[in-house]
Amino acid sequence: MTEPESFRLIVTIDGPAASGKSSVARLVAGRLSVPYVSSGLVYRAVAVAARSYQVDPNDAAGLSAMLVAHSVALMLARDGNRVTVDGLDVTEVAETSRVDATVSLVATHAPVRAWVNKTLRALPGSFVAEGRDMGASVFPSAQVKIFLTAPAGVRARRRVKDRTGDLPAIQANIEDRDATDALNSVPSPDAILLDTAPLSLDGVVKVVLAHVSCAKERLMGAAS
Repeated sequence: MTEPESFRLIVTIDGPAASGKSSVARLVAGRLSVPYVSSGLVYRAVAVAARSYQVDPNDAAGLSAMLVAHSVALMLARDGNRVTVDGLDVTEVAETSRVDATVSLVATHAPVRAWVNKTLRALPGSFVAEGRDMGASVFPSAQVKIFLTAPAGVRARRRVKDRTGDLPAIQANIEDRDATDALNSVPSPDAILLDTAPLSLDGVVKVVLAHVSCAKERLMGAAS
């Protein structure tokens, strides 16, 4: 069955820090041949901008003014997302450990979240979006909403592979972020809860793709 031109599929991958959102979303997007959208990277770019322009991450008004005065942009590509601040690519800096604490602070402010959400909602076409509150608030009409979960210890062991620092410190940071992000990590009532602890990355992707396949069949049936 050929997809109608008006067909639009949005898949959201939510979950707490280090739950595997990015890895799962990238692979699912690749299998579906649609863009992958990292909301977390946008927040990280805001955090980098705040550090660069010496804006207090606790100052909501200051952050709002910064976002008006400076350009923070997300660029989608087949090989991943890139972010820029005033035209300078800051992707590598944004994904480092030293930005971890700042990003949780800037993401708590309603004006910052509203700015990021507006940026994401303006994206056209079908895509896979990962982050916190993607299904609950940003894309409430998404056809597939996945919420990944796993104990903090499991997530820390996964993150230590691509972060500097020891396991206890990384787990403590994850637990701190869980506490800070709690209000923004509540799954949408219609989200599919998926515990990734007993699954491999490929296993998680297969489960998500099965739900996407079912959703596409429903959409195609409704459109026919």
